[in-house]
Amino acid sequence: MDTIRNSECGIWNSELALLSLLQLASPALPVGAYSYSEGIETLVEWGAIADAQSLQHWLERELHFGAIRIEAAMTIRAYNAVLASNLTNLNYWNSWLSAARETEELRNSSWQMGRSLVRLLLELQPQLESIFNAVGHSVNYAIAFGVAAHCWQISPETAVLGYLHSWATNLVTAGIKLIPLGQTAGQQILINLQAHIVDAAARISVLTDDELSSCSWGLSLASMAHETQYTRLFRS
Repeated sequence: MDTIRNSECGIWNSELALLSLLQLASPALPVGAYSYSEGIETLVEWGAIADAQSLQHWLERELHFGAIRIEAAMTIRAYNAVLASNLTNLNYWNSWLSAARETEELRNSSWQMGRSLVRLLLELQPQLESIFNAVGHSVNYAIAFGVAAHCWQISPETAVLGYLHSWATNLVTAGIKLIPLGQTAGQQILINLQAHIVDAAARISVLTDDELSSCSWGLSLASMAHETQYTRLFRS
């Protein structure tokens, strides 16, 4: 097994890095991702998403043009900031992402999942405390994910793939409950999204700071409407 390199978190090899990515991107990770639909609950209520095809189309468009691109790009910037021991930069990108969130629900979900991941990481890797202290109280999930990826020696490009796949899995699961769909239909959507995830990850990995933008007005409208939606199963 080839050793990647030493770090403050220990010596890691490629097989362990893969297992760490699977753990970090797993639906079993206790960060509460299952409680958020990112506007899909509202879109189902409106009839904009009504079947497997429309759910897949929404997720494809989000991968290529939506706010998830910005989140995934932040995992790379967090990773590089920790790699360079530049905690000022890490704090900057965390604040930037907080300001870029379109609605209160989306910001709160990012902060809540971030807090949960930070708490877990500090229990597993207490030496990360100084890093998260530099970021501040409200750590976004994408930032914490990037820090974890660096600590566990997951390459930034692979971390983006894991982040996007985890996001897609959570939202497909939400769609299965809300539309509703069968489990087989959900798995087919995930298979159909694989090429889109790979393509999106490749594009995200080379985004410059000046290219950090998204077309997410549909998500914004759905998220704002969800705040006052009468019947809700999800927190966003």
